Amino acid sequence: MATDITTPGFAELGLPASALELLDRLGYETPSAIQAQAIPHLLAGRDVLGMAQTGTGKTAAFALPILAHLQLRAEADERSKTPSALVLAPTRELAQQVAEAFTSYGAGAPGRRVLVLNGGAPFAPQTRALQGGVDIVVGTPGRVMDHMRRGNLDVSALRVLVLDEADEMLRMGFIDDVKWVLEQTPDDRQIALFSATMPPEIGRIASQHLKNPAEIRIKGDSAAATQIRQRYIQVHGGDKREALYRVLEAEQPEATMVFVRTKLATTGLAEFLSERGYAAESLSGDLTQEQREKTVQRLKNGQVDVVVATDVAARGLDVERITHVVNFDMPGDPEVYVHRIGRTGRAGRAGDAILFVQPRENRMLGLIGKVTRSDVERMQVPSEAEIQAARKQRRVARLLEHMQGDLTKVRATLAELQQETGLNDQDFIAVLGAEMNIATGAVSSGRDLPRQESFESRPRQDRGQRSERFERGPREARSSGAPAGPMQDYRVEVGREHGVKPGNIVGAIANEAGLSSSDIGRIQMHDHYSLVQLPEGMPMHTFTKLQNVFVCGQKLALSKSSGGGAPRGREHPRREAHGARDDAPRHAPGRGPKRHAKPGFDARSTGKPSGKPKLRARDLKDKGKPKRKPRTVVVAGRKGKPQLSLNP
Repeated sequence: MATDITTPGFAELGLPASALELLDRLGYETPSAIQAQAIPHLLAGRDVLGMAQTGTGKTAAFALPILAHLQLRAEADERSKTPSALVLAPTRELAQQVAEAFTSYGAGAPGRRVLVLNGGAPFAPQTRALQGGVDIVVGTPGRVMDHMRRGNLDVSALRVLVLDEADEMLRMGFIDDVKWVLEQTPDDRQIALFSATMPPEIGRIASQHLKNPAEIRIKGDSAAATQIRQRYIQVHGGDKREALYRVLEAEQPEATMVFVRTKLATTGLAEFLSERGYAAESLSGDLTQEQREKTVQRLKNGQVDVVVATDVAARGLDVERITHVVNFDMPGDPEVYVHRIGRTGRAGRAGDAILFVQPRENRMLGLIGKVTRSDVERMQVPSEAEIQAARKQRRVARLLEHMQGDLTKVRATLAELQQETGLNDQDFIAVLGAEMNIATGAVSSGRDLPRQESFESRPRQDRGQRSERFERGPREARSSGAPAGPMQDYRVEVGREHGVKPGNIVGAIANEAGLSSSDIGRIQMHDHYSLVQLPEGMPMHTFTKLQNVFVCGQKLALSKSSGGGAPRGREHPRREAHGARDDAPRHAPGRGPKRHAKPGFDARSTGKPSGKPKLRARDLKDKGKPKRKPRTVVVAGRKGKPQLSLNP
């Protein structure tokens, strides 16, 4: 069916008056393309095969007709304990979201007893609910199949079966479970199959089980979330955390979803943002179902502002507060990108999607532009001036918001303070500004900004060009300005093997301790740790703060250095494996090193080859045959005396 027709209103789709009143209260004005085309067919009892991306309103497209049918049955006193509608969803989160939609759309109407059947939840409460009678079951294929096999879920009177995001169920390996459930349902049930794509396996299921379905295809440009502003930032991997922090400070979203590739990355990035004053939590498959539901609920309630999630954990998430989606890690597939940005801009709302792109990922950026059929515009990492302007604007908004309340007591208190201080109006206002941490020309938010020089927007130096801030030797970097006053050596648990550069350490310490780069002395880089010179007399709260700072995903763990090599770590991995200390001599005087001898090596030499053992023709002839009695190879030592015998 064509999608470029004039979109009718909800009143023209045949929905009952109670549903129209509820939609009006919920703020729905016009149906989406998939809703306008699917609802009339589903109300008429016809099977539907719909192709549309996530975020296009598919849930309302099948939920409203199902609720309308159930309302008619309830009015005719045809209700029963067995469910009339079954919705299969690929993930727990999507199942929960669909169930919430049924509850919202059916508020105040009879025939809307909804039950969610998903893995990770105990069987007993679900079994009791099924025995008590339900109208609509929403569940994941595996758990639905388990209840059917146990005899808890009776689908003999099923009227409607919905397969939501069928291609995702295929990708996650649920397709055999879906087929089994389809075979157990009555032949006269109505089926609505929705899928973003149409793989061959899904096409075969549709042709086998759907009867003369109405095919609805929403064009790709309609599914690409045209209400979402899409932007990208070119940034190197080591700078992405600080770039994210600047983006959040400048954009100030109401709520943000940040997508990363791995479960481990969710916790690390959430901790990074929490340390900088954001209400951030992680959401991944490592969490229990109860923990994930609580995180989503806190996001809805405004207790959490940033959720760092993997793709699997966030599927089906629909929270109205989410205004921004940040693709911290590049998705491996353009379709995954479409799913991610679909967490914002839903149901006609506006949203922002920002993608972090490393230089080697430009090809995927081009593919994303083709799939979404939109230009993903480039943006720079926000500058300090932009962030200060955003902070000032938010402060003005908060001040104007306070004007809407009752300020009688506030005025009285301020008048008393001004009288006690004896200050004139201008000085009193200036003092209040200082109390609010409003500095000259800037507005403080209680959060320090990362250094602008660390981002890709700064031109990169040639390899042979010396930095203006550091003189790099083979193992150290020196601040360009000589620190004033006595210095103390400190050790940090980051080094070259962590991908850390001296500039990263300087930036982290300067930001957290309130120092300038000239206050930081020599930096000695080692493989597993580094030594940093900082001014003596560091306050304890600053010392504690620097212990918990992260650089390139590694905690600094700052400690005072004894000034002799590596007091805590091990610089030499080979000796570390044998338990040797860094400050221990390699071997006792007059004795050779304890080293496993190899053929062709002098055990008392410096480790250089003394010549390989000669191979004879019979040795080559025996290669690959069953081993004979081991031969003894003699490795010559000093003065031609046998030193060591080996059995190769």
